[in-house]
Amino acid sequence: MARRGKKKGRPVSGWVVLDKPVGMGSTEAVSKVKWLFQAEKAGHAGTLDPLASGMLPIALGEATKTVPYVQDGAKVYRFTVAWGEERSTDDLEGPVTNSSDRRPAEAEVRALLPKYTGIIMQTPPQFSAIKIAGERAYDLARDGETVDIPAREIEIGRLDITEHGADRTVFEVECGKGTYVRSLARDMGRDLGCFGHIAELRRVEVEPFTPEDFVTVAELEAARFGDKSDENTDEADAPVDFGAIDALLVDTAAALDCLPQVAVSDDAATKIRLGNPVIIRGRDAPVEAEEACATARGRLVAIGAIEQGMFKPKRVFVG
Repeated sequence: MARRGKKKGRPVSGWVVLDKPVGMGSTEAVSKVKWLFQAEKAGHAGTLDPLASGMLPIALGEATKTVPYVQDGAKVYRFTVAWGEERSTDDLEGPVTNSSDRRPAEAEVRALLPKYTGIIMQTPPQFSAIKIAGERAYDLARDGETVDIPAREIEIGRLDITEHGADRTVFEVECGKGTYVRSLARDMGRDLGCFGHIAELRRVEVEPFTPEDFVTVAELEAARFGDKSDENTDEADAPVDFGAIDALLVDTAAALDCLPQVAVSDDAATKIRLGNPVIIRGRDAPVEAEEACATARGRLVAIGAIEQGMFKPKRVFVG
């Protein structure tokens, strides 16, 4: 008897800029979104801890080819540091490892900010996804091992205080790839001599997306099922019309705003999608570029290099 092939899903493409709730893991969020859209493939652009909320950009279909450009983008977090306790996980999840009765004044915290602005060295948390001898640091930490994680260079664009109370301070930070906000809380607490950990963390921006792009799980479910509950709806009974939920997607090309844009004709787009280079025409067209994206009628065609006035495709997109 012939085996039935596994259902592949729809060839839908675009970005879901999910407002991830506290308690949901990044992998769980991707699975949920993929199921709601019945998408062929999906992936996210930067893990967000279960205890954190906020922006988790999820790529569907052809948008997965643009994930690295979003991962490299600047991120903005709002976070609350609770002073007086350091925890094993540097957030609320782990047990207390150090404590102090001391609490910093706002002036002390503010005076510390320049030390954590610009290009700095940072040691990731023990409970992190960093690989040590082929194993994740958090797996080793859960087994009771204390691992030596080397410090690495990160970039903090800005670090501001938005609120200060008796035992906690609220910050907003704009930072580059690889920054651990939990490490910021840990290190500032040590510098202030009072210890500290993350009590609340929310990612509000991932370049190039903004809070205006946010969509919640509830909004996605409402668009997908209307008045029906997703828990009580079998796939066979799911509505055929995906128009409402597809309307919540951000276009794939939005992830490539950081690259030079080149408009090409339909004929040139066909050649590019076949892997062929084309001459770039137009008075304002760049002559050289390590990376650029070609579009036809506003739709993404390819990412490639421009050399001596010719666009040479490296990664093409289905039209």
